[in-house]
Amino acid sequence: MLRSVLVVMLALVALAAAACGGGNTAATASAPAAASTTVPAAKTQADAPTTAPAQPTTAPTAAGKATTPTQATAAPTGAAAPAAAPAQAAGGGVKLTLVPDSSEARFLVKEQLAGNNLPNDAVGKTKTLQGTVVVGADGKVDKAQSKITVDVNSLKTDQPMRDGFIKQSTLETGKYPTAEFVPTEIKGLPSPLPKSGDVNVQLTGDMTVHGTTKPITWDVTGKIDGNTFKGTAKTAVKFEDFNMNPPRVPRVLSLENNIRLEMDFQYNIS
Repeated sequence: MLRSVLVVMLALVALAAAACGGGNTAATASAPAAASTTVPAAKTQADAPTTAPAQPTTAPTAAGKATTPTQATAAPTGAAAPAAAPAQAAGGGVKLTLVPDSSEARFLVKEQLAGNNLPNDAVGKTKTLQGTVVVGADGKVDKAQSKITVDVNSLKTDQPMRDGFIKQSTLETGKYPTAEFVPTEIKGLPSPLPKSGDVNVQLTGDMTVHGTTKPITWDVTGKIDGNTFKGTAKTAVKFEDFNMNPPRVPRVLSLENNIRLEMDFQYNIS
């Protein structure tokens, strides 16, 4: 009888132990499940605050990009608009740039040489020149930007002996190697400048030769073809106008005290 009671008790203890083990397993399984369910939920909830603050951050940034840069850009554009009128007015003028390879400056002096029955012209030429003439929209010459320069030391005639004498004794090119003309006034220039056709003007300015400056006027005749102005400019001076001594050599019987100055020119118009 006692043995039977012990057997029953042991069986009950075993059942209880088995029941406790099964309960722990379920609890353990439930705990991770609950933890898994809770953790993702916590992450999702945590993301919501992260996203919510991002909206205010994005909104100011977008506003800054949309408002501040656009206004800053618009301001300079608006400020530049009033300056357009002077620019257009300045654009009404023209700039003439000399093309040296297509231009030539020269002097002509009538002389009578021994052994010749008739007088002839002593002609000195050079292509070593450069210059610009700027005329504003008002038709006035911009003296600050206008000047034509000729290298008188490069002048050549048909006789090297004459060239040497003129350069040393008349022009004194060692002291005064260049001649300059600064335009101050132009008369007869049509405004606006036509794209084609004949142009006849008078160009007045200050000419410096042999260290002396005198006002002279050139008669200019030319033709405009698109952006090119070709023609000839002519004037006349005397030796004493620029404190020069007329050349005196045995072969020259006589020499006119009248120096004709000419320039065949080509200007690019811009």
